[in-house]
Amino acid sequence: MTKARLDLGRFGEDLAVKTIKKLGYKLITRNFRCSLGEIDLIANDHETLVFLEIKTRKGKSISYAKEAVNTKKKRQLSKVALAYIKSKKLHDRKARFDVVAISLDRGTTSIEVIKNAFDLAY
Repeated sequence: MTKARLDLGRFGEDLAVKTIKKLGYKLITRNFRCSLGEIDLIANDHETLVFLEIKTRKGKSISYAKEAVNTKKKRQLSKVALAYIKSKKLHDRKARFDVVAISLDRGTTSIEVIKNAFDLAY
């Protein structure tokens, strides 16, 4: 991955963290990695454990960013989320997947948090 793409992703994650904190989420960790992959952010939203995928696109509409979480990505995120739950012994917690779609277009930033964006897929 190019430095520009990594920088864009990091910038998007920083925006996402600020946005979810304003919505009352409590950040647990950024960039959780295991042998199965990575989840951008993990947070608590009241009593619910939330796995967040951040999609940042430059020069594209917000819908383009939202559509970037395809079936393959959902399966991969689901596997990593299950690994996290198992490793932390959080089997009794409610959990969900949210997507934060960010569009940076001509000096305008659009951010949308999609709660319950998809169900567990494996």
